[in-house]
Amino acid sequence: MKKLIVLAFIGFLAQLIDGSLGMGYGVSSTSLLLTFGIAPAVASASVHLSEVVTTAVSGASHIKFGNVDKHMVYRLIIPGSVGAFVGACFLSNLPAELAKPYIAVFLFGLGIYVLFRFLFIFKPSKEHETFRPLTVKQSIPLGLFAGFCDATGGGGWGPIATPVLLSKKGMTARKAVGTVDTSEFAIAFFGSLGFILSLGWEAVNWLWVGALIMGGVVAAPIAAWLVRMLPAQLMGVLVGGFIILINVRTLLTTWVPIEAHVYIYIGIVVLWVFGILLTLNKMSTAKKHEHLEQQQRVS
Repeated sequence: MKKLIVLAFIGFLAQLIDGSLGMGYGVSSTSLLLTFGIAPAVASASVHLSEVVTTAVSGASHIKFGNVDKHMVYRLIIPGSVGAFVGACFLSNLPAELAKPYIAVFLFGLGIYVLFRFLFIFKPSKEHETFRPLTVKQSIPLGLFAGFCDATGGGGWGPIATPVLLSKKGMTARKAVGTVDTSEFAIAFFGSLGFILSLGWEAVNWLWVGALIMGGVVAAPIAAWLVRMLPAQLMGVLVGGFIILINVRTLLTTWVPIEAHVYIYIGIVVLWVFGILLTLNKMSTAKKHEHLEQQQRVS
């Protein structure tokens, strides 16, 4: 019972992060499931099955709050679904003990990427009428790659697709997040289908899936509302550090002598705290500049 409550909390926290940032549900929840000793394919399958429900609720909530570019959703779901299905079949045929450390490397790398992006190259976007969506030639490789990474790593659709959409002029953060979250329903569905066909229904612990769903469904509408309120830069730095801290455990136990573990943990936490403080300082400085600009306009 305690494990189900913990899993429900994981689902709630992961969906709150994902719905606010457009990334983090799969990476966060898969990372935590791996710490329970669950095989990578089973962990990813459980996460994707729960995401079928949570992304449906999240997408509906984002649509209600006007956070979705429907044209981009249509362009992403087909190649993303193909990539997720292929990635699920690929991961299901890898030995669990062989796959676990390499999946942790992938998730660890995503954590570094998320942390670096929101700490150093984050730029608040402004909405313009001249927004140019991704072309078909751009959306196909993006969808295939992000979908494949999402299935093999248990997360990756958001960390890969959201930054690409944010790079397009005129695409606001809330539209990028809402679009990626809404399109993720198809990626979760076809990724789950690939896992079920490869692993079989009996390989999935449905109580775990149900617990993740319960937490995620509660968080989805809250996150869709919060995405208009919370500073995405701070949340991104928090999530990036969180992902790194969780996955470094698997890497250390696999390749690093145990006597060095505590020093590495301390180093990561110190750098993470420094990144949070730096982000808060940047946000404070940006607000001061914005206030001065407003005063100059008034005068």
